Order: sequence, then C-alpha cells, then structure tokens
Amino acid sequence: MEATGTDEVEKIKSKFMSAWHNMKYSWVLKTKTYFSRNSPVFLLGKCYHFKSDGMYITLASFHFDQINTEISGNVEEFRKDFISRIWLTYREEFPQIKGSALTTDCGWGCTLRTGQMLLAQGLMLHFLGRAWIWPDALDIENSDSESWTTHTVKKLTASFEASLTAEREPKILSNHHKGTLKRNCDDREIRNEVYHRKIISWFGDSPLAAFGLHQLIEYGKKSGKTAGDWYGPAVVAHILRKAVEEARDPELQGITVYVAQDCTVYSSDVIDRQCSFMDSEKADTKAVIILVPVRLGGERTNMDYLEFVKGILSLEYCVGIVGGKPKQSYYFAGFQDDSLIYMDPHYCQSFVDVSIKDFPLESFHCPSPKKMSFKKMDPSCTIGFYCRNVQDFEKVSEEITKMLKSSSKEKYPLFTFVKGHSRDYDFASSPLHEENDLFSEDEKKRFKRFSTEEFVLL
Repeated sequence: MEATGTDEVEKIKSKFMSAWHNMKYSWVLKTKTYFSRNSPVFLLGKCYHFKSDGMYITLASFHFDQINTEISGNVEEFRKDFISRIWLTYREEFPQIKGSALTTDCGWGCTLRTGQMLLAQGLMLHFLGRAWIWPDALDIENSDSESWTTHTVKKLTASFEASLTAEREPKILSNHHKGTLKRNCDDREIRNEVYHRKIISWFGDSPLAAFGLHQLIEYGKKSGKTAGDWYGPAVVAHILRKAVEEARDPELQGITVYVAQDCTVYSSDVIDRQCSFMDSEKADTKAVIILVPVRLGGERTNMDYLEFVKGILSLEYCVGIVGGKPKQSYYFAGFQDDSLIYMDPHYCQSFVDVSIKDFPLESFHCPSPKKMSFKKMDPSCTIGFYCRNVQDFEKVSEEITKMLKSSSKEKYPLFTFVKGHSRDYDFASSPLHEENDLFSEDEKKRFKRFSTEEFVLL
C-alpha cells in the first residue's frame, strides 16, 4: 500500500514536471524573426531573394499573410522549403528510457535532437531529393494559436484529472486531414509521401525506432553517456554513425555514415565504406553522409570562419550543422548576411506514436525559422555532407578542398581531405564485430576526449 502511495506521488511529481517543461520550453515559437529584403537567404544550398522597397520583413507562421504581394511568391517558396525540413524537438510522455525513469528529454536531449535533424536531412536527400517539398507545408497548423499560459493550464488540469482517475492522459490526434478532400496524387507523389512518413518514423520516440532517442542513448552508453547527460556534437556524430551502421531496415542498407578523424577525412576509408557490404548484383555503391566534428575557434567562435561556414551552407549536398550556443544546441540550415538560420529543438511537444497509420505530421515540421548572429555560435560543432555515390564524393572532396584553401589564407584549414587510409584503419568498426562491443578501444578513447570537447588548435 505504501509503495502504491509512493508511485502516485511520483506520478503527480512527473505531471508537475511535464507542465513546467511545457511552460519553460513553449516560448521558442513566440519570438519574431526578421529577414532583410535586400540580402539573399540561403537554405541548405538553395537561394531566395526577398526584394522589395522596405528594409525588413518578418518570417513567422502568423505573419506571412501580411507580406507585400510583390515578394510573396519567393517568400512563399522559402517558407515551403523551410517547413518541409524535418523538425525534431523535446518530447514528453514517451515510453520510459531503459535503465532510467525518464519519459522526457526536456533539458538535456537537445544535441541528440539536432543530430537527428541533420541525419533526417541526409535521408531526405537520399530518398526524396533536395527539390522535394511537403505538399501540406503551407497548411501546417499555427503553433501560436494558443498562448503558452492557456496551454500549460490545460495540460496541468488534465494531468491532475489523469492522476486522480489513474488513467493515462488521452492522446488528441490532429484533425488536420479530417474532412479534407484527398488530392489526386500520381505515383511519384504517393511514393514520396510514403518515404516522408517512413523517414519520420525512423526517428520516433520508441525503443524500436532505428534512430529514435531510445536507440541513440543505448549507443551513447558505450561512450560513457547515460540518459539525462548532455551530449556534445562530436559524440553525437559517432552515435549517429553507429546507429546507421546497426540499422536493420532493408531500405537503410544503401547508406552509410563516415565520421572524420581529428579533422581529417581519409578518402580511401570513405570509399571503402561506400563499397562495403553491397549486394554483388548491384553495381551502385552506397551513399555516404560525412560528418566532420570541428572547432571554429578557442573559447569563442573565430569570425574568420564565417565565410567558410556560409560557403558550406550554400551547397545543396550540405545536410546542415549541429552546433548552437554553449550548452544549447541548434540545427543550422542556412544564413542571411552574418546571421545563421536554425531550427530549435527546445520546444516541448507531446509524444506521437509513429507506429499508427496516418500519424499526425504537423509537429515534425517547424512553422517558423529562427536567426542567430554567427559570433554568438559556440565553436564546437559538427558539419554534415551527403554524397550519393563514389563519383559524388570525389567531386565533393575537390570542391570543399578548394573552399578550405581559399578560406584558410595563412591559417591551417578547418579540416582536410587526405588520399589514402587512416593510420588506425585496422581499428575501424565493422558490422561484423560483436554486437555488445559496438565501439573499439580506440573509439572509446576518442569519445572520452570528445566528451570534454577538447580539440588541438593549430
């Protein structure tokens, strides 16, 4: 009886924390973001112009209707493109994380979420292509239609009702698609929507999701991390590599992830990964997502790296940057002038069961972009690129090498592409290794160094 009472106290405490998290992390979408009309806006390799007589426009989900018709077409295209990117945020009330009592990642899971967003963009390039736009992007429900205070009070009231009746709080699914006419889709549109949903389902907050929080935390344990810890962008890069390597879905066998070692991409190692474990009947090689953990300075970001970062985000095969402010991770996807455009994971949303048919998609797409001055960026970050085949990789390495040389001037380049294999290639992990030894001793040492985000600055 006493144990039951303790359980009830824990449940009520959990409900209070849930309400607090919702209040604390619900301000993210409330602030307005201003874009200059006179400077181009870049989003993952695509360029948009908002030319007009005025100086600034506001790009937020509730301000697009007020924009001058002279520029609405281009702004609308940008908005559709931005909303089509997959947005992964804090969630609450998901299945309990193994080895802990946690059912939310609020307050600690932001870098895992931004890492998920980067990987999701890589998978979107792989399965859908950069030109893909979500047909319902402009129909997304307005996240600001209800104030955070009203929303929090409602959740707190519902929480107490649920705890008193000993019933789980009912999930209210979006009625976005209810009562709407089905659009006439050709085969390609149907295929794209299937992959759209499938990609999101791989990031579901359940133990079975290939790239869900539960799986990423399991891989993080091999580096000494546990649920509730803060993860740095370099550690997350290695966790993503292992997650893709261990994924069993047949659809994911044609893609791999390579993580640069000590700011060096070894070309032969990348190509070996692209050519490994392929079906002998298939002539194609694997696509690869290249992740490069770097530091853009010492204690503060060096402004000399701004042009290079802008150059990287101007490439269509760039899948974004996992970075942010100190202890606050953002997913950087574009820029305007000297400000970076990002998606913020610090927004607490309710768990969505992605295993059900036609699960609601709205909460996986961000209605409004955010901007941050480059000089406020934490120097520790991970840059990502996607290459569909070996030929693409060779072109990418040549193009980025030129960018690195032109941006480095008298400094050492931020990272390098080197022909040949890495010195410790024999230690490289392989899916053939025992499952309970997911990281080699060499990788564990590297993890230990990355966990403190220490880098050798030349």
